Amino acid sequence: MESLYLLIPIGIFVMLVVVVAFILTVKSGQYDDLDGVAHRILMDDDDPRIPGNAKKESTTDSK
Repeated sequence: MESLYLLIPIGIFVMLVVVVAFILTVKSGQYDDLDGVAHRILMDDDDPRIPGNAKKESTTDSK
């Protein structure tokens, strides 16, 4: 029973830290674009319209 006098304030303190951390991540925009990263894998990296890929031409066909 005496351990509850120590565990309850520690639990409340940990809960407050987690809530504050969650509020800070929401305010910083951490959860704004959840689908962007998931859709990025579907984008074609070989597209010559992407800047920096214009120089990359099909060199594997020259065999």
